Amino acid sequence: MMLSQLVDFKLYLITDRKIFKTEDAYFTAVEQALSAGVKAVQLREKDLATRELLDMAYRFRELTRRYGARLFINDRIDIALGVDADGVHIGNAGVPVRVARKIACDRLTIGCSTHSKKEAVCAEEEGADFITFGPVFKTPSKMQYGEPVGLEALSEMIKMVSLPVYGIGGIKMDNVEAVLSSGAQGIALISGILASTAVEATAREYLKKAGEKHDKN
Repeated sequence: MMLSQLVDFKLYLITDRKIFKTEDAYFTAVEQALSAGVKAVQLREKDLATRELLDMAYRFRELTRRYGARLFINDRIDIALGVDADGVHIGNAGVPVRVARKIACDRLTIGCSTHSKKEAVCAEEEGADFITFGPVFKTPSKMQYGEPVGLEALSEMIKMVSLPVYGIGGIKMDNVEAVLSSGAQGIALISGILASTAVEATAREYLKKAGEKHDKN
């Protein structure tokens, strides 16, 4: 059974603890974003050792449950299953989506990072529940994936698949509307929220721009 019906969020927050000077500041920022109404968080800390990542995943599971949000773990299907996360997000170097689904036995919603139309179509064929596509705009964090794909490529790709698509890469307050107008279900971002000096207020503004309803907890 596919879990696409659970992919109803508009804003997908991706973590990067290196933005912060301390771990406490990191967790505080993520909690502020959740308090603002963020409904989906991807724990993406690729350089952490397994035990450290597991400990962090448990803390994130506690936080996201407290705020009624979904938790996705980047690439690590074992950790996603171990902490009872809602899903796993497969990157370029991760196992193929079809293998992830087989391992997870449909217990996890599966997201997939894509950077070309070919990758997007392949992700859908292999059983992904949703995809991120980008970088849409220029951003330092996505330089390794080449030049921005742009809004036109995003719009064209969306017409080729039936999955929910989230634009990622260089998403700023002034281009959210353009991304959504291309047909994307939502936006995915890191620094736009987490690097803000007022995380909760910034998250609320992004959520408003994205059309996400905030249910008070």
